[in-house]
Amino acid sequence: MDRQIEQAVRDEDTMSSSSVGMSDLSDEILLCILRHVPVCDLMVNVANVCHKLHTLCHDKTLLTSVSLSEEYQADDLMVRQILKQLSNQVQSLSLNGCYWLSGSTMELLARCRGVTHLDVTGCRITSLRLSRLLSSLSLLRSLAFDVTPGFNSAQLSSEAVDSLSRLLELRQTLLTPSYGVVPCCAQLRKLMLQFDIPDVTREGIGVCCQLMVGQSSVPHYQQLEEFTARLAPGEVNQTLLLLYLAVFSVHVPKRLRVFLVSIPGPNPAHWPAAPSLAQSLGLRGDLEALQLPRSWLDSLSLKRALEGNSPKHLSFSRCPALWPQVFLSLLEGGVKDATQLISLNLSGINQVLYSECRSADDQLVPGTMSRLAVGCSNIKHLNLMHTHYHHENSPGLSGETHLCASLAKFRHLHSLTLPVCALSDGLNTHQISANNTSPSALFLGLKKTPRVGLQNYKPDSDSSLSRDSTSGLCQLLAGCHVLQTLELIGPGFISAMPRLEPCSRVSVEPRGMCAWARGIGDSHLAALEALPRLRRLTLAGLPGVLRGTGLVQLTTQCKDLRVLSLANIGSLKTMNYNSALLETLKQCTQLQELRLEQPYLNANASFFEALSCCPHLQRLCLISRSGTFDPVATEAFMERCCHVIMCHMFMGGT
Repeated sequence: MDRQIEQAVRDEDTMSSSSVGMSDLSDEILLCILRHVPVCDLMVNVANVCHKLHTLCHDKTLLTSVSLSEEYQADDLMVRQILKQLSNQVQSLSLNGCYWLSGSTMELLARCRGVTHLDVTGCRITSLRLSRLLSSLSLLRSLAFDVTPGFNSAQLSSEAVDSLSRLLELRQTLLTPSYGVVPCCAQLRKLMLQFDIPDVTREGIGVCCQLMVGQSSVPHYQQLEEFTARLAPGEVNQTLLLLYLAVFSVHVPKRLRVFLVSIPGPNPAHWPAAPSLAQSLGLRGDLEALQLPRSWLDSLSLKRALEGNSPKHLSFSRCPALWPQVFLSLLEGGVKDATQLISLNLSGINQVLYSECRSADDQLVPGTMSRLAVGCSNIKHLNLMHTHYHHENSPGLSGETHLCASLAKFRHLHSLTLPVCALSDGLNTHQISANNTSPSALFLGLKKTPRVGLQNYKPDSDSSLSRDSTSGLCQLLAGCHVLQTLELIGPGFISAMPRLEPCSRVSVEPRGMCAWARGIGDSHLAALEALPRLRRLTLAGLPGVLRGTGLVQLTTQCKDLRVLSLANIGSLKTMNYNSALLETLKQCTQLQELRLEQPYLNANASFFEALSCCPHLQRLCLISRSGTFDPVATEAFMERCCHVIMCHMFMGGT
């Protein structure tokens, strides 16, 4: 026994003496760890721990690509210290959104003479400051910045113009009518434009684009391969875009393979050169991505654009006239290789306005989606928002009886957006009697016109709705088990505060609540627990969710949920899932973003106490026009959750 005790003591001593500390790890392992440390902590804190970490923190593998975006604790003094240490190593530098940094700090970027990629979007960059910066960065090949009111390209020095002439990528956010620096960039391969110009200034003065006439002509984009433009609402933005595109009516760049234009609202200005662009894209056979406003293309032009190509990304949002040609091209050999398609946006591609008596011919057909899943077998991102599928009226083809069975064949889906009615297994008898789709002619003549927008949810139908089957949804989840992003949007949902409010309200047709959407309830939400990789979840316009118990069961299994957006769940007159919401928040320990929109939300002390269980929360948005909040509890929450960098609360009309 004594010998055994002695041996045990020796073994314990050996184990304790052979324990490995962090300093004993190899440089390769430590570098892998340090890659996950923000650059501010790396240079200011970690580098001062010891000589070894100081050396590793200055390793070029950690400092060649640096982002200070959203580093809100990095003030001018800290950034200046970091730039001084980075000046010889950094090649890619992003200060996107660092609006608080002074102009003098921005000028210190000129020290980083080896920078090839620079992003100063949202920073204080004037035309003179940009000129001094570009004069020092002779190796720059990619630039992103804002064109603010008062910008004058004539103030750019010859050295700055020389640097711009070598740019291969440019991203401009236009806050005033201007060409920015585009006329100086004759070698561009990639041009990304964000138009964010209001039609009226804060002083009430109208903005026009007549200033553009006397400026330098835009180059002919001889080397251009990618063109991207995203517009905020307003006629000025559309007029300015057409000026940028004027040269396309004369000459389409020979190497162009990506053309993405997003214009909000129902009536985008017509562009006569669109058909010739489509024909040119079809002749070369190297098209990768295409998105055009619905008034720019017809079926024949779309057919010509896709012929002989193998696109990776296609978007036909709100283009109902293109519905037949899209499927003909993808299913009948209209493209060279449909398996190359990665993302497909068919949002709002239905042909007619919504009504309770929508014909079966205008709904998603399971057989068609089945063929699409087979032909485009590598799709990872699919958007079917503002479309419709009513199971009772769509028996399907090839023996399939539910749309979800067809969608389950998209085995590689990472993100999916669906109308809520697509999950329903059909109306039950109570719903059919309450929502008779074929009433008598006498009743049609006497009934009251339905209220525009969401119809009032009737709590007396709770018991019948809870019995709805989830067999269709379960088929979908079994096939698409790698889903990371899921959005379920009710067909009548309109946010009280959409991002682009003017255009969102007019682009969604007036409609009543879909009877099929009322049947999606807690049991359907609970079934989503079969998605262990779910990271982002959006649920909007679901009147059939009674108590929110499905949310609790869902978050019990989906432990890595990072983004959660809930809007108009259950009854709109009372918030009947409040207790379940609190339990849900307590389980979302990895949550980083929360958006909650409900007419009668009470953000009291209990709500913020539950929200405090989300230690990684960074962004919070609460929207409730008739809601209330506790100011003291709000302040206490913000003191506890130090990682919150954005808090928007629109409560009670304030």
